[in-house]
Amino acid sequence: MSNQYEEWLQRAIDKLPEITEERDRFKVPVPVVFLEGKTTVVENFVAIADMLNRSHDHLLKNLLRELGTAGKVEGNRAVFQGRFSPETIKEHIKSYVEEYVLCSECGKPDTKLVRTDRVLMLKCEACGAHRPVRKRRAISEDVHKGLSTGDEIEIMIVSTGRKGDGIARHQNYTVFVPGAREGEQINVVVKKVSGTLVFAERID
Repeated sequence: MSNQYEEWLQRAIDKLPEITEERDRFKVPVPVVFLEGKTTVVENFVAIADMLNRSHDHLLKNLLRELGTAGKVEGNRAVFQGRFSPETIKEHIKSYVEEYVLCSECGKPDTKLVRTDRVLMLKCEACGAHRPVRKRRAISEDVHKGLSTGDEIEIMIVSTGRKGDGIARHQNYTVFVPGAREGEQINVVVKKVSGTLVFAERID
């Protein structure tokens, strides 16, 4: 009787789902990043978006907003105006996954984006949970080190303020540069930092 019980028990165990395999099946590809002149290229951008089961356009728009720059998809890669470190790109993609992909209840990636009453929701097809899409974490301070007066940085001017100053995004800062024009990529020196606002001057 004991041998038969052990046999039944083993059969039951063999039929249990392998949890480790379920967790391991979702692995975000490490972004392959390199600098090409004054641009940053993510060579495997399309593969990353496909693994996340999100549209290339949605992932691109999110990264462009977070980086505060312009860019486009070329074939299987994405090209961003400006020079960004691999760590910065990786951290933004990780933040995207937590915000737009992973279920906050079961932690699985089996989700889809749906719009309900003009609110973008993340609905989990694995456990049925749903939540509004929102920022759930700040970018690591290890990646975004604070700026100080005298720092020199390279930025892309993405818009123009009401007083005619060029406006750029650098990490989590908004940078104002007198006389700079939209579309310019320039080197500047930080003159003043006030919270997340930076006032800088062009370096000739």
